[in-house]
Amino acid sequence: MNDKRTSTTTTAVQISENERDLAFGAEFHYDPADPLAVTMVLESISGPVRWTFARELIAEGQFEPTGDGDVHVWPCLDSQGSAVVIVELHSPDGAILLQFPSRAVHAFVSASLEIVPEGTEQLDLDGWIEQLLAED
Repeated sequence: MNDKRTSTTTTAVQISENERDLAFGAEFHYDPADPLAVTMVLESISGPVRWTFARELIAEGQFEPTGDGDVHVWPCLDSQGSAVVIVELHSPDGAILLQFPSRAVHAFVSASLEIVPEGTEQLDLDGWIEQLLAED
């Protein structure tokens, strides 16, 4: 990952729905311009669905349950006994549980921490305020 602006990893997502497993694509994206956030992009029938949440959730959720509100993350074992990270998303339309291979999550988190180590995140508050004001 030579690109110092964005760190991306792609992995398959297994979703249990009505006692059958569906597999579809998902990507985690990290952009150092928004150093505290991770964006997860899920490919759905109606097009990509994006969820942005704290990088800290996915980093800590590899090892212990974490999260309040719309996103919860925790380590688990899948039905074959393989280590996975569960990401639970809640919206007004419902909730979904996603399983990611722990190794893929660890590789993504490690890559993002190489780009912007934990504790060195710097926010461009002036730019963020300008962007907010420009949207009105």
